[in-house]
Amino acid sequence: MKNKINLKKTILAGIVGNLMEWYDFAIYGYMVPIVGSLFFPSDSQIATIIATFSAFAAGYFARPFGGIIFGHIGDRYGRRLVLTISITLMGLSTFLIGLLPTTIQIGATAAVLMVILRILQGISVGGEYTGSITFVLEHSVPNRRGFCTSWITVGGTTGFILGSGVGTLMNVLFTPEQLSGWAWRLPFLSGIVIAIFGYLVRRHVPEPPRPAGITFQSAPVVTAVRDYWQPMLQLMGLTVAGSAAFYMMFVYANTYLTKHMHVASGQVMKINTFNLVVLTLTTPLAGFASDKLGRKPVLITGMLGLVFLSYPLFWMMHNATDTLIFIGQCGFAVLIGLIGGANPAAQAEILPRKVRVSAFSMAYSLCLALFGGTTPLIATYLLERTADDFAPIGYLMGLSVVSLITALSIPETRPKREYR
Repeated sequence: MKNKINLKKTILAGIVGNLMEWYDFAIYGYMVPIVGSLFFPSDSQIATIIATFSAFAAGYFARPFGGIIFGHIGDRYGRRLVLTISITLMGLSTFLIGLLPTTIQIGATAAVLMVILRILQGISVGGEYTGSITFVLEHSVPNRRGFCTSWITVGGTTGFILGSGVGTLMNVLFTPEQLSGWAWRLPFLSGIVIAIFGYLVRRHVPEPPRPAGITFQSAPVVTAVRDYWQPMLQLMGLTVAGSAAFYMMFVYANTYLTKHMHVASGQVMKINTFNLVVLTLTTPLAGFASDKLGRKPVLITGMLGLVFLSYPLFWMMHNATDTLIFIGQCGFAVLIGLIGGANPAAQAEILPRKVRVSAFSMAYSLCLALFGGTTPLIATYLLERTADDFAPIGYLMGLSVVSLITALSIPETRPKREYR
């Protein structure tokens, strides 16, 4: 019974940081029109959106640096220290965004400060997701790793649900003038509450068991890149489809539906929130299935779905009918949930224990910098450049092929009875 309680505390400690991380990123994504007008004003609406999504992407370009820093800390000094530092930095950065003066008040300096805080957030999350997965994985029994680590993804989607719910509530409670004037700050300021709670939970959770005899002749990240570059590339291949699909369907799609399909922002928020719940429910089921059936069958199912179903699902979303939009996004939610539930354990298990945080953080953060956080920006650019509403889906399908090939080529890692 005590071990079960400790494992639940461990999972909660892992979840809370990712909830904080994705709550903030959700709020920023949903506030793009307001943040853009206040910090990146332009005569062109498209230019404003691109500049705002560029600041969004800046946080992701900073993630690999965070991966190096927190990977070194995690492999040298312990997993728990990574989680404590990352949530503190994330909470403070989010809180400070809520205090920023706008361009009207201090000119272009406002945009610079916004980008700096986004970079600090990117550094903090460079070790958050990967550190949490490693932390939970190494506390779990081998035959439940898929289910236990899937809850880290649940923490992220819960953060998005919270962010989406708050965004919906803001649209209900405040007028557009109030939102642009001062109310947009409230969601960012409230993030500090989650950060404090996460810090208090994490500081008392024990460090995972560490095998004796692990030594380094060089920095862990150097060892990882030199000796384990092949599994790092495989990890990146597994990541691209799910991350791009998530950001396209739950960040970019909100702006697309409001600006191009002229769907009311409040209605978009409601649909988005419901489908985030579908994604959240699918994820632990997929993690459980990966423990019973294997990581590969679950991953391959989700990736095949993205390859062959992305076009018809987006066609449904390309309608002004709320029901079709809901069904289309719901289909994406299920497919992303299959990948997000099985991926955490599969990604961590292909890496050796001694460089797991460094290799995982570097590969995952680099992949998200190139194919995750940039997705809204690339989708906006493709739409503007080609005048084809379906051009972003071609991009997503191409990345899904890469992930499918990777999933077919990796060895099955379920289950392992000891740490490597």
